[in-house]
Amino acid sequence: MGVITLTTDLGHRDFYQAALKGSIISQLPDVRLVDITHEIPSFDIQRAAVVLRNAFRYFPKGTVHLIGIDTVFQEDSHYAMMKFDDHFFVGADNGIFSIILGENEAQELYEIDIMQDLRYLHFPLADILSKAACHIAKGGLLSEIGQPIDKPLKKVLVQPLVGPNSIKGHVSYIDAFGNVISNISKELFNEVQKGRSFKLHFKRNETINKLSWHYNEVPEGEKLCLFGISNFLEIAINKGHASRLLGLQQDEVVMVEFLDS
Repeated sequence: MGVITLTTDLGHRDFYQAALKGSIISQLPDVRLVDITHEIPSFDIQRAAVVLRNAFRYFPKGTVHLIGIDTVFQEDSHYAMMKFDDHFFVGADNGIFSIILGENEAQELYEIDIMQDLRYLHFPLADILSKAACHIAKGGLLSEIGQPIDKPLKKVLVQPLVGPNSIKGHVSYIDAFGNVISNISKELFNEVQKGRSFKLHFKRNETINKLSWHYNEVPEGEKLCLFGISNFLEIAINKGHASRLLGLQQDEVVMVEFLDS
């Protein structure tokens, strides 16, 4: 029995999510459907990539991850499927594959070659993409429904600015608890830090100068920073909503200053 996960911007208000699930179940009645999230902001492939990168490795190898972000039909639409880290990803070739891969290479990468059903012209997620996902979940080969391509469409994200004594990054994601996740990875932090003390600067002249191991390491209501499950530097408040209380929003600047002893 195949596993298909769903990451979309369809929300829960309209019939679109139900139509997508109905399309999949009609093709593969025994499928195990798992909702990762349907609350991605419309067309926000960066947010979707952050969610998927942090979620997909918890699923069994061979899981198919269906990505329903910015999939609306256009004259030059291209839909793709890839195998990466023994997982499969299906979605529009709109840059999200390149963000998920980062500096890595796909094991397999194909453009989907399935005829568009004109009855579902405006909803290819429930047509072309669901058919591809079900084909893979049944054990079908990517080569049977697609043509190989060398690279996915490249989406260049803003990278941290690195100096000998500093890293200037930005807020890339805010989770449901209000935790503020930056684009500064643990690897980059350690590489520049070289064992030195640091001071994290952000909005309202707030600073933090100590890394925590867990959220409860400081008293309730106190701010902290740590490398959480995402492996990126995160600003949080113990039992509090850091984004709201600290005034930190998407794309706000955060800066780490490293101090010589």
